[in-house]
Amino acid sequence: MGERQIKGHVGIGPLTSGIALVARDNFSARYDLDRLQGVFSRPAHALHGQSYVDKVLVLHTAKGGVATSWMLREMKSRGMAPAALLLNYANPIMAQGAAFAELAFMDRFEVDITEAIRTGDRVTVDPQAGLVIVA
Repeated sequence: MGERQIKGHVGIGPLTSGIALVARDNFSARYDLDRLQGVFSRPAHALHGQSYVDKVLVLHTAKGGVATSWMLREMKSRGMAPAALLLNYANPIMAQGAAFAELAFMDRFEVDITEAIRTGDRVTVDPQAGLVIVA
């Protein structure tokens, strides 16, 4: 199966590639992640116990508040951040957090992104073009 392109809303951050980690769950940097260990820590989350470090996280929607900004930035400064965030729906706080952390970030895709990408897929995120390429 060749490359597939998925269009979304123009995002922010650098061109980034990585391995996808996908779940239909929502996402909060504060409540879902152990930022010291680099794993999903909320027991009820579908990705509980899995490492998010250097992964392209593909999740349903953003949740949580202002702590997201400083948490993503702090994780990035220690090399413990995801490579990119792809969400079906985001809020301004998540976008602000991704921008502050200088992470690739996109949302509002032409399809449900959690169904279009599978865990383990090699993904290239081009936020400026509003494009995700799945190999």
